[in-house]
Amino acid sequence: GRILLTVVVIFRILIVAIVGETVYEDEQTMFTCNTLQPGCNQACYDQAFPISHIRYWVFQIILVCTPSLCFITYSVHQAAKQRERRCSFLHPLLDRDPRGAARRPPKPPETPKEEAPRGSKARRQEGISRFYVIQVVFRNALEIGFLAGQYFLYGFRVPAIFECGRYPCVKEVECYVSRPTEKTV
Repeated sequence: GRILLTVVVIFRILIVAIVGETVYEDEQTMFTCNTLQPGCNQACYDQAFPISHIRYWVFQIILVCTPSLCFITYSVHQAAKQRERRCSFLHPLLDRDPRGAARRPPKPPETPKEEAPRGSKARRQEGISRFYVIQVVFRNALEIGFLAGQYFLYGFRVPAIFECGRYPCVKEVECYVSRPTEKTV
């Protein structure tokens, strides 16, 4: 699981860095509007692309990886805690009462044979499994949320001509996006 997460994160970062950067490197300089009004190009670009695609995708990678990193941290911590308990010199002393006498464990209540008492290892595995399922659901919800965000911010199609009537443009102007076909998802 840890190796797969690392490979996926590195792969996603490489895709964003290599492909995203080459496609979007000239985005603002090649975004031209048919007006000479000062500030109109920048205002229309800001309206067309409120957040940089590259920054949005990097933010997505960071947030989507966070639940997995939390799970890995939790599982490593649980394993270290268990190892520490097993190797502890104090382990035999934990079963003594404060007066120094050996404490007898309380007699367990009679249980039917089909209901065997669950050990701490089984409870720990159940906790780790539950945490894993929660982080997978949360990670997928984040992916779906970012896909919806991508759609509402930009859509899945980048238009070749963008009409803008934002201030300081005196009238509605047409702006042209460079390489719109490459940028269409």
